This record gives sequence, C-alpha cells and structure tokens, in this order.
Amino acid sequence: MKIMQRGFNYSQDGPGNRLVYHLQGCNMHCPWCANPEGISVAGVPMYITDPESGRVKEKFSCKECGVEELFDEILRSRAMFFEGGGVTFTGGEPTVQFQELKALLQKLHREKIHVAMENNGTNPKLSELLPFIDYLIMDLKHPSEEIHKKSTGVSNKIIMENLAKVLDNGRQAAVRIPLIHGFNDTEEALEGFLSFFRAHPSEGMTLEILPYHEYGKEKWEQCRMVYEVKDGYVSQETIKRFETAFRDAGIVVIHT
Repeated sequence: MKIMQRGFNYSQDGPGNRLVYHLQGCNMHCPWCANPEGISVAGVPMYITDPESGRVKEKFSCKECGVEELFDEILRSRAMFFEGGGVTFTGGEPTVQFQELKALLQKLHREKIHVAMENNGTNPKLSELLPFIDYLIMDLKHPSEEIHKKSTGVSNKIIMENLAKVLDNGRQAAVRIPLIHGFNDTEEALEGFLSFFRAHPSEGMTLEILPYHEYGKEKWEQCRMVYEVKDGYVSQETIKRFETAFRDAGIVVIHT
C-alpha cells in the first residue's frame, strides 16, 4: 500500500487515541485540499526549504508498505489505543487502494481493532467495506451535481447514493461539510443539504462544519502546484447560520 504519512492523533479522526494512516491517491482534485501531495496515486516530489540553511530539499510524498507490514505495525500499537481508540484510514482517498485496504480491514476486524475510515463516498463498492468499519466519516461537499463536478472533477451522484444507504440502514455516520466561500456557503446550497437530510433518517448521524482554512497552501507551493482559491474564508455568522439550520432540522452538530 502507498502511505503518504502516518502518526497518532487524539479524537479528531475518530474516538480516542488513534494511529492515523493517510493513504496516497485521490480521485478528486479539490482546489482547497489540505494534502495536495496525496492527490497523485504515484506520489509527487515536494521541495521544502530548510529554515536554518535556506537550502531546498526534495522529499517524495509517499512510501510503499505491504499489507502484512502495516497489520503488524497496528498490532504492535494496540497499547496506544486508549479511550476507545484504534486505527483510522484517511487520505488522499483510502478507497483508491480498494483491494489492499479491504484485505487489511478484514484482518483488523478479526483482531477486533476499532477501525475508522474517512472517505469522500465516491466508491461504488463502499458497502463492501462497511462490515469492517466501526466509525465511518464521510465528506459531503455540495448538493448540486453540476457544481460539485465543476469544483472537484467528480460527480456527487454516488456520494449521495452511498450516504443515503448508510443513513437508511441506520448505520453510524459522521458527516463533514467543508464550508467554503464561493462554493457552498449559499442559501441554495444550504437548502440542498437540508433537503437531502430531511429525506433520510439521521438518528445515527453527526454533522460537523469544517470552515475553510489555508493550512495546505504552503504544501501546494512545495509540490510546485498552483493554489487557485482566492477568497475561501467564511464568516462566523455564516457558520452559525448553517449550524443552526442543521440543528433545527434535528441533526446533531458536533465540533472535534
């Protein structure tokens, strides 16, 4: 498997203390992506300036590891999975490496390791992975297929279908909406989100608004890629308006 980065994180990528794997490769090309080095399946060189010497060092964005190697590493880390923790797979988009990921998830499931997965919901075979996932995190970026495809390069049709199935089956789902000015902070987008959620049960769902930030902007430059977002920040008033609307619709809104 191709790994972009790995490390422990507490509570932000699922419950408890977690070993988080960022898998290489993504089928979307979101211009605000915080991990642009993870978009290419093959990986990309990053050119990082040393703050002391001023020299530019080249670093490749990913490393290949076998499924068994990762499995052994996770088992050795069990003592660190405190307060309901475990392992989280994110990206990039983890389902790009579908077969290897499925094989690893099956092995972890047999060992009763708590597994979380953050994904963009575009894989039509997502349901094959659900029996091996304890905590599902899904992004929902825009309710309009046309706008979604224009900004990310991918239709949202399968995303909506996958999320609908998850909710209709009463499964747990932690839905995240990245809120970006000029993309999905409009009243039309808000009504589209609400219309979707009203059509499906939300008892097992939480929702989190992720306001736009530029934490990944420097990495775009390090990858020699052009960062195209010019005015993505949203106001606290807009964030509050969205959160209030979701709460009024009976949806549990959280912050991590």
